[in-house]
Amino acid sequence: MKTLSAEQLLTREALESSACRKAAIRLIPLLAIAYFFNYLDRTNVGFASLTMNDDLGLTASQFGLAAGIFYVGYCLFEVPSNLALYRFGARRWLARIMITWGLFSASTALSQGPVSYAVIRLLAGIAEAGFFPGVIFFLSLWFPIQYRTRVMAWFLFAIPVSSVLGGPLSAAMLAMDGIWGYHGWQWLLVLQGLPACLLGVLSLKILADRPADAKWLTQDERTVLQAALDAEHEEKRAHSFKQSIKDIRVWLLAAILFSYIIGILGIGVWSPQILKSHALTTTQIGWVSALPYLVASVAMLIWAKVLARKRRYVLHLAITCATGAAGFIFSVIYSDLIPALAGLTIALIGLSSVRTCFYSIPATFLSKQAAAGGIAFINAVGSLGGLVGPYAVGWLKDATNSFDAGLIAMATMLCIATVLTLILRRVVNEA
Repeated sequence: MKTLSAEQLLTREALESSACRKAAIRLIPLLAIAYFFNYLDRTNVGFASLTMNDDLGLTASQFGLAAGIFYVGYCLFEVPSNLALYRFGARRWLARIMITWGLFSASTALSQGPVSYAVIRLLAGIAEAGFFPGVIFFLSLWFPIQYRTRVMAWFLFAIPVSSVLGGPLSAAMLAMDGIWGYHGWQWLLVLQGLPACLLGVLSLKILADRPADAKWLTQDERTVLQAALDAEHEEKRAHSFKQSIKDIRVWLLAAILFSYIIGILGIGVWSPQILKSHALTTTQIGWVSALPYLVASVAMLIWAKVLARKRRYVLHLAITCATGAAGFIFSVIYSDLIPALAGLTIALIGLSSVRTCFYSIPATFLSKQAAAGGIAFINAVGSLGGLVGPYAVGWLKDATNSFDAGLIAMATMLCIATVLTLILRRVVNEA
């Protein structure tokens, strides 16, 4: 094996750093904006429900089921979609996902009742399947591990930002009620769905499947970065999808994600209705709902900075899940608006920081097809929580006439996620 001199090592590190910086500037803004609209599509139905439920005749249980059925299609097609991405390339497949999900998301405005609403949401889930795990896999093809956590945090920053901006934006779009004869919730769904189609077209021009294909890097940058990534992937044991689903770590991560998704989507979909129960107007709900996410956005970036330095992903995953559970419990014990909002803010600080910890873990032991299929499998099984969470909160609301039971249920699932994470920590022997 050839030994490099100190000067050669410094040159290689400089080229790798330069390539990663260029890649982050070119790729992350587009992907983050796409994920902004992606996550907005998951939660904007919560704002639409403020007026849509009455127009379509939806009960709380029916709305929760229809919001959750999105994840049936999403989960069933998650793994096939990511294996297709591995075969056809991320650039083309991510573009396909964005264009089709944008069309189906906007088409939700055509709903005429509970059945048509549920069917369109199911189709939207199928179209959207594979986007998030596809991007996580794509980032593993571009950024070595020492850069990946920070880059992933900036990509995931789109989640709290979508909630910070999404609340006031959705409230403003609901106020368009009556323009050209359409309801405000119809305008909301169309205007927040169609931008994904444009982003899909841009992806075909901006993205490159891997560093070796990037004409906007110099030849030396392409060579050094691709060599570093190839060496990193070869060090990992699991390379095939079959190997990944036999790994106990994959199943533990799927169970953790399932428990976590119940919490994050339960509050994401239902927070407008929870705030409405405090007698706030639609405009007030839009602005008040943004405050916890604004605090969570800043906290997430600070947490990611610490995580990038320490690289103790599993330990921090346990801490973030426990923080989310504590916040939900606090908001139930102190149910007046201000303390309840403080509790939800604590919960969202934990919940917003979970993903950076969580999605840094699979790439430490999966590569190639195992990473593409394994991450999708984890996300597919875990995302079934997206069906359970919104429906469970709606059912408990109908049964108890209160959101407290739903908040306690979400806190319980996050406690389970914390325990499972501690078990995972023993399996991986993280120091």
